[in-house]
Amino acid sequence: MLRKYVYKLSPTQIIVSAYFTAIVIITGLLMLPISVKPGVNLSLIDALFTAASAVSVTGLTTVSTADTFSTFGSFVLILAFQIGGIGVMTLGTFFWILFGAPIGLSQRRLIMIDQNRYNLSGLVQLMKLVLGMTLLFEAVGTLIFGLYFYFAGYYDTFYASFYYAVFHSISTYTNAGFDLFGNSLIDYSHDYFVQSVTMLLIILGAIGFPVLVEVREYLFGGHNRFRFSLYTKITTVTFLVLLVLGMLVIWITEDSRYFAEMSWYEKFFHSLFLSVTARSAGLTTVDVSELSVGSQFVTSILMFIGASPSSVGGGIRTTTLAVVILMIVTFARGRSEVRVFGRSIRQEDIIKSFVFFVTALMLVTGGTLVVHMLEDQRFELVHVIFEVCSAFGTCGLSVGITSGLSYSSKIILVLLMYIGRIGMMPFLSSFTSGKSTADVHYPKEKIIIG
Repeated sequence: MLRKYVYKLSPTQIIVSAYFTAIVIITGLLMLPISVKPGVNLSLIDALFTAASAVSVTGLTTVSTADTFSTFGSFVLILAFQIGGIGVMTLGTFFWILFGAPIGLSQRRLIMIDQNRYNLSGLVQLMKLVLGMTLLFEAVGTLIFGLYFYFAGYYDTFYASFYYAVFHSISTYTNAGFDLFGNSLIDYSHDYFVQSVTMLLIILGAIGFPVLVEVREYLFGGHNRFRFSLYTKITTVTFLVLLVLGMLVIWITEDSRYFAEMSWYEKFFHSLFLSVTARSAGLTTVDVSELSVGSQFVTSILMFIGASPSSVGGGIRTTTLAVVILMIVTFARGRSEVRVFGRSIRQEDIIKSFVFFVTALMLVTGGTLVVHMLEDQRFELVHVIFEVCSAFGTCGLSVGITSGLSYSSKIILVLLMYIGRIGMMPFLSSFTSGKSTADVHYPKEKIIIG
């Protein structure tokens, strides 16, 4: 019966259903008595919210992770980070290979959709590289943090040091944003080594797996003349420009406010870390609720944009923003062909970018209005915008109002986190039947625009 139902689904609907199923399973595991600390009562809505946040690698929480979950519960969250971070099909590919099962055309199509790729060639090799790099970066991060936590005196035993290290390393690389420290990284606000390694792991997770694969090929492939793809060039440039602009705007905005009594290097690290973490990570070294309205709004924009495609992050993605801006500039110059780095961008990709951008804007705007009305204007509008953008961008930064939201508002955020994780393409494609339509063309007629 179940198999017959699955066969009726399109590949996109299977991927969407897989993430929904993962959220349900993680919710069930978190509801187990062994997952919470003695004396802690975790409600169904809080378990669902935490599971959705973990699988979507967001980091928004309605309960304190450190005070609520046991060691077993922490490892359930780690499992959810891996599922959401590298994708269900990457883990599926690993188990197919592990048990010697053949990876057929149907499985490759699922991988292609899950990783937002255009063609079927080289997908299995890509999944192997993604999984290998993920385990490598997480292992190195765990080793660095574990040794540092112990020898710097943060924890008394190797067990405690590496317990916190493995959770923090995986949460950071997958941009999950969860922490066991109790107040994110505020206790490490003057530890620039921890901040630097954390930012590096965040960037490695958010820059996009195809970029990492191409960098690896460039460094170790033995090519005499290696050419980076247009995707990598646009992604990297957009990512870096947003990072620098975000840092500068936050620094300038808070220079005479939150950063007023700080030295220049403290201002630099706080601004840089906030700009990096706003891409999709959600960890913070400052109390975000104390920032000015300007900084909160800029951070909301960064979270709405999010990370790169085929990464662990959410949002509209960097390439979507880049193509929209390039098209606007091209139109303003009276041209019709979008050109960048000696290449032309396909019309199909331009249309997708505008569709994704407008749809995301409507989702965030609608979510903000609904939550603001449901809460009967108990919270400031800029704070609601911040939480909604954080949910959609799967970031996890919060001004502290999430736990005080009503059940209905929490469900809205759960839906936004879910949509942010699966991506705009699978979200929109999940409404199609998958059946081909007749290729009928109607007469064209001009309408007045603008």
